[in-house]
Parts: sequence; structure tokens; C-alpha cells
Amino acid sequence: MMKVELVDLGAQYRSIQQEVREEIDSVLASARFNLGPNVYQLEEEFAAYCRVAHAVGVASGTDALYLALKALGVGAGDEVITVPFTFIATVEAIALCGARPVFVDIDPRTYTMDPASLAAAISPRTRAIVPVHLYGLPADMDSIMAVASRHGLAVVEDACQAHGSEYRGHRVGSLGHAAAFSFYCSKNLGAYGDGGMVMTDDPALARKVRLLRNHGEVQRYRHSVLGTTSRLDELQAAVLRVKLRYLDIWNEARRTWAEEYRDRLDDVPGLSLPYEPAYGKHVYHLFVVRHPQRDALRRRLGRLGIATGIHYPVPAHLQPACAFLGYRAGDFPEAERAAREVLSLPMYPELTLDQVAYVSQVIRDWHRERKAQGRRGTVLPFVAAGE
Repeated sequence: MMKVELVDLGAQYRSIQQEVREEIDSVLASARFNLGPNVYQLEEEFAAYCRVAHAVGVASGTDALYLALKALGVGAGDEVITVPFTFIATVEAIALCGARPVFVDIDPRTYTMDPASLAAAISPRTRAIVPVHLYGLPADMDSIMAVASRHGLAVVEDACQAHGSEYRGHRVGSLGHAAAFSFYCSKNLGAYGDGGMVMTDDPALARKVRLLRNHGEVQRYRHSVLGTTSRLDELQAAVLRVKLRYLDIWNEARRTWAEEYRDRLDDVPGLSLPYEPAYGKHVYHLFVVRHPQRDALRRRLGRLGIATGIHYPVPAHLQPACAFLGYRAGDFPEAERAAREVLSLPMYPELTLDQVAYVSQVIRDWHRERKAQGRRGTVLPFVAAGE
């Protein structure tokens, strides 16, 4: 039996340990911990990487979404359209502005916003759209932007899982009126704690976010608006500057392992593999398969040392925290079906060929056993028993 982690952050740290320690020591020696040179340099470097004019470092991906929406003027009485199949932070950011989240279903192949459902969700109160680039794959932004343009709506990309992903050759983060990234530790570009970034080509919007992240302060103890505390700190920025140099290499490694999984699992009946449309470059923050017997497959993998995840087991519209929105089971059938079937397999740049082969073989063996028992006319008792 081989042990395979879902994500191995220790392996990544060991590969860049010396560089990271030197940068951390430099920050500690400078005693400059908030809004120092590393933050401003990271903002410039990540803006250049995403091919946008402005980047503003904030405390988390949730704050990046919230502050982008707030800077766009979203507030009480407004509606913001997004998807229910996402991490709850997408919904929290909308609600924190005082606005009402309105959901549309997902495309079952991409797990991202279904543009065909978008127009019907727009009301006179709609102020913005938040498409989510999920698992490392961009949403269909041309279709979404076309709807937004017709109705005069702002678009904020939730790019928190898509660092380096591309849509028709353009980096995510450069496609909407603003974008939000998370630097949570397990992301393709992750800090050693929390952090986030707001991206935009609009200088006025960038200025508003800079004010809002630091108490609306225009100079020391002079405040032009009421803001909040949401500063990306120097230590995290220093770590991220090291990691940004490796992001493209790491993303290509993820794509290599994704292809290995595809080659080994493509012919397993009932198992759906990640879809990569012609318009999008997937960077595989997560490698997500789906199967009607997801829970049984997950238990088998776990018993044989393979860690997996479910992203996400309960769609946002069915979360207790969102009960006030009034949605019910059955309102978004594709999101609900995905929540029952998706399974995240181990995915990180430092995976080995032996690990990918082992994970794949366990899945193939599990399916072969199910098929053999089916041929013998049994009722697959190991499923009922939790195997």
C-alpha cells in the first residue's frame, strides 16, 4: 500500500526552502511588516503576470471579492448573480456588501456558470455578475461578458482557484471589470497563511480598493471613506514573490499529471474526467472526477492510503447559512448532481509517476471488482456495506 496525500505542501516547501528562508529572514531583519516593499513589488509582478494594469494586495481571497464588489458600488438592495457550486466565500462576499446573492446553475461539463441561464436571472436590481473559475478552469467569459454588456452589469471574476489559467489566450484576472485571487496555502500560488489580490485595469477602481483595505486612509490619520483592515502582510508577500517565479513550471507539472490520469483512466466506464474546452487552459488546482458511486470509490481509495476530497458536498443554495435566500432542493439540478458525484484526486506538482499510477490502478481495480460481481448476478453487497 502506498500513501498518497491530496496535497503535499511539505514537498513544495522542501524544493524552495532556502530561497523562502532567505526572504523571510530579510523581512524580519527589516522590521517592516505591513504594506512594505514586498507587497508593492508583488502587486507589480502579479499584475504583469496576469497582464492587467493594477493589482492590490489584501488579506484573503474573500476580502478580495468583497472589496472589489464594494469598490464597484455594490450595496444594500442590489443583487449579484453567481453559482451555487462554489466555496461559500463567493456568497459571503456578496452578502457582506449588503447585496442579495442570486444563483444560476452550472454547465455539467465545466462546473462553471451556464451562460444560457444567466439572462433569465437578471432583474432591475442586478448590479454585478461573479463567475467562478472553478478547479483551475475558466468560465465561458465571452458569453458572460456579452450578457453583462447588454445589461450594463459589472463582472468580477472569482479567480481564487485559477492562477495562471487562460481563456482564449488571455490570463484569467484580465477578463472582467475586476478579479479576485486567493493565496490560501493550498492554491496553485499559495502563501504560508492567508492572502488575496484584487486585479483591474481601472485605475479609479484600484484606488478605491487601496483606500478600503486600509481604513480609507489617504494619509496618516486622515480618512476619506470608512474602510476596513485587509492588508497583505510583508512575510506573505515575500513568500509569494518566490513562488510566483515557479508558478508556470508548477502549473505545467499539474497539467502533465492530469494527462497521466487521463491516459490511465479514460476507459473506466462511469467515471467522468475533467473537461477542457477549446477556449480554456486548465491549470488543475484540483483534478476532479465524478462517479455515481462516488462515496464507495472514495472509501476504497482511503482504505488503500489515498487521500481524496469533495469540492463541494453541499451547494451554497442548500447551506443552512443561505436558508434566508429561500432556495430549495431541486432548484439547481446540475449543481446538486455534481455535489453528489465529484471527487478530487491527489494533485500537486510534486506528485510522482508511481503515485499517479497507483491511484489510477486502485480505481481500475475497484471498477473491475464491481463489474465482476455484477456479472455473477450479485447485488454488489460491498456498496451497501460501505466499500
